[in-house]
Amino acid sequence: MSNPSQEARALTVTFGLPWPDLNDGLFYKDVVRASDSELTVIQFYSKKYKNSAPLQGWLQRIQNGQITIDGGVVRDPSTTLRIGSELVYHRLPWKEPDAPHWLEIIYEDDDMIALNKPSGLQVLPGGLFQQRTVLTQLLWRATKLSPSLMCHEPHPTPVHRLGRGTSGLLLCAKTKLAKTQLAAYFADGTSHIGGSSKTSSELGTVRKILKIYRALVTGIVCENKVNVNQPIGIVQYPGVAKGLYVASPSGKPALSKVEVLERDRNKNCTLVQVEIQSGRPHQIRIHLAFIGHPLLGDPLYVVGGGPQCSDSEYVDDSFALDGGFLRPTKPVPGDCGYSLHAHQVTLSHITTNELIIISAPLPPNLRTRKEVQEIGMR
Repeated sequence: MSNPSQEARALTVTFGLPWPDLNDGLFYKDVVRASDSELTVIQFYSKKYKNSAPLQGWLQRIQNGQITIDGGVVRDPSTTLRIGSELVYHRLPWKEPDAPHWLEIIYEDDDMIALNKPSGLQVLPGGLFQQRTVLTQLLWRATKLSPSLMCHEPHPTPVHRLGRGTSGLLLCAKTKLAKTQLAAYFADGTSHIGGSSKTSSELGTVRKILKIYRALVTGIVCENKVNVNQPIGIVQYPGVAKGLYVASPSGKPALSKVEVLERDRNKNCTLVQVEIQSGRPHQIRIHLAFIGHPLLGDPLYVVGGGPQCSDSEYVDDSFALDGGFLRPTKPVPGDCGYSLHAHQVTLSHITTNELIIISAPLPPNLRTRKEVQEIGMR
């Protein structure tokens, strides 16, 4: 990325449809394998999907008629399965937690769209959020623009993730080729991290994309620049089925370059810029907490790069009305409250190979005093 770069022209197009009160529910399909034949329905679901609901919850779902075998409703949990049978579990529609629905397009061409994502909106379906996501709004927009072509052409899809509480720039691909190449850009950046002591500029000569974030952290960061190369791994954690990402010496390599922009000693916080040179989940939150400066308002990560509570043995067998586990009472990664913004991306365009810079407008609390003054003078 040594060629001159060009600032992409900013757009101010917004879109979004209000969320329905209830989503459409979900259907989960399975085909019984030889290893699962002769199991009962309750044994199959309580074993294979134990993170979805406790035993009593699955019994409730079966007795409610939410499971079919080869198209027929089954209500007897002791029904024996046969190899090759098709099982379908219908997760009933539910009201998802509140989430914003407006999105801003800040760059668009024939290959990709760059969005300014608001805090509180999940990027891809997961957990309680199956409909209230960026992906759904992109699909609805594409359907509205080209209703007759949707069965033939793919709609734009995000090529990376931002945490639900993180705002800012999100790249989305408009074609299969663009999705493949942009995904490779992000993967390539992570692959160059592995105990490397290279600087940002050195890494920039081989990488196709650079990502810059703004964050507000607790305490006063003394050094003007800090490189954090703490590995990130996974530990068991209540309410997070696949485990929680934390700072861990046995984890995968990760590198973040932190630069102080302003220190506010009266409020005991520091405004920082972070360039991430790998793409581990929650990397910035974990790395800043690891060096003793968690994001201001972060409900989950504390000094050291781990959660406030790490009771991995905690088990709650109570269940909600739909049979699933109750919403976790302890903080989880999707909880909001912190100030983290994906501010800028510099990338080599996948078609023209031209270097472009795309920026998402900064929230007021993540601007320097000078930036605030400059905006006031316009």
